[in-house]
Amino acid sequence: MYDSTTGGTPRSDTGKDIGSRYGDVRGAAPAAAGSAAVPAGGAPRAVAVGVRDAVKVHGSGDTAVRALDGVSLDFPADRFTVIMGPSGSGKSTLLHALAGLDTLDAGRVRIGSTELTGLSDAALTRFRRERVGFVFQSFNLLPTMSAEDNILLGLHLAGRRPDRDWFDVVVGALGLASRLRHRPGELSGGQQQRVACARALVGRPQVVFADEPTGSLDSRSGGEVLTFLRDSVRDLGQTVVMVTHDPVAASYADAGVLLADGRVAGRLEEPTVPSVLAALAGAGA
Repeated sequence: MYDSTTGGTPRSDTGKDIGSRYGDVRGAAPAAAGSAAVPAGGAPRAVAVGVRDAVKVHGSGDTAVRALDGVSLDFPADRFTVIMGPSGSGKSTLLHALAGLDTLDAGRVRIGSTELTGLSDAALTRFRRERVGFVFQSFNLLPTMSAEDNILLGLHLAGRRPDRDWFDVVVGALGLASRLRHRPGELSGGQQQRVACARALVGRPQVVFADEPTGSLDSRSGGEVLTFLRDSVRDLGQTVVMVTHDPVAASYADAGVLLADGRVAGRLEEPTVPSVLAALAGAGA
């Protein structure tokens, strides 16, 4: 269950076990720019997403708001990282810039070896379609298509053939095998969000970005989605970067970064509900 009273990270019984091919690899917080995250006793961990000197201003003149004010961060690969902060802290603006959904006024963003800054619109669209997965608060499913067709839509648009073995792994992990022929209107909110998660992972993206993915769900459904995102990192080697305002959702992550007034205000290793609440209180949330 997704229980706000526990402060822990309970596992859900949704679907079947994903497997443990990649092992349990917790432990690296988002690193300051230029300093690679280093797991205990190991070599520096690869950087999945990096941002340097990010500036984003909304509006102009007296009404201008500096949503991002010189943010520099590295997000390690094979980790579930959460971005937190008070309302207006810039967390969603940062996520959209990292994912290539919005442009910066200054600064650079890199995913893997690809510099997003300066890519043409066509090249950026192609990159997002092929290398990035998205899970939003709204499910963004096409109502006239089945769950399976919604899951495979991105691959079809990219002209890619689905890996049916991988499809079966993802669908099985999310407990959707018996729901593939159903349309979104025939699914619960939690099931629809699990379809959205499957769509995000079926193309084997370099990174999955999740923007308040449990905001429209009840506590049980939210816990199931968060457990899957966590397990996709631990068991499938996925990289997940998630924005949330919810301390319970944040406690499912391996590490967290706190924003306040468009700047990095702190970092958390293996966040818990109490540690997140304390960090947010310190940031004025």
